[in-house]
Amino acid sequence: MGGEQCGSRACVPAAEVWRLTQLVFVLHDGPEQIVDARDGESIMQAALSANIDGILAECGGSLMCATCHVYLDLPSHEAIAPPSDEEGDMLDSAAAPCLPSSRLSCQILVHSGLDGLVVRVPPTQL
Repeated sequence: MGGEQCGSRACVPAAEVWRLTQLVFVLHDGPEQIVDARDGESIMQAALSANIDGILAECGGSLMCATCHVYLDLPSHEAIAPPSDEEGDMLDSAAAPCLPSSRLSCQILVHSGLDGLVVRVPPTQL
């Protein structure tokens, strides 16, 4: 059944099973793609599930590369804890220039406070 979760209880739409938060991905060449992300998954996981162009995530989210580097619009950035030292070290190896709003999308879990967050994809990850 499309988009429904069924089991011993009555079927309910998937959106009611998981809380969804809307993220706005802006590709480096301008187009926007709105993604309904499940709360608790990383921004990287949401991007991969939605086939966002430019998020490579070569290490699968294990903080071993910087191929999920993104820029977050600063007003929404305030709802996110600062990067760890390990994330900062990885960002230093990012292919695109690091900005104050740079983050690794694998290190940010989606939650309702990020609803409407604008995530900008840099021009390169390699």
